Amino acid sequence: MSIASPCINICRMNGDTGLCEGCYRNIDEIARWSGLCDADKLRVLAAIESRRAVVGSAATPAAGRA
Repeated sequence: MSIASPCINICRMNGDTGLCEGCYRNIDEIARWSGLCDADKLRVLAAIESRRAVVGSAATPAAGRA
């Protein structure tokens, strides 16, 4: 099984989060991706989903705010 990189070619590191704004990986995960086994890649992908939820909710204004 080969797991594709989550990179979407929006490669900007966010200084506040330490994550890429495109794929939500940290610099270590990006650098190590090609050498990771599939199980570790799946763990990174799961972490990405959690990060998207947290970072996305922080960027969304609370309902009812003007």
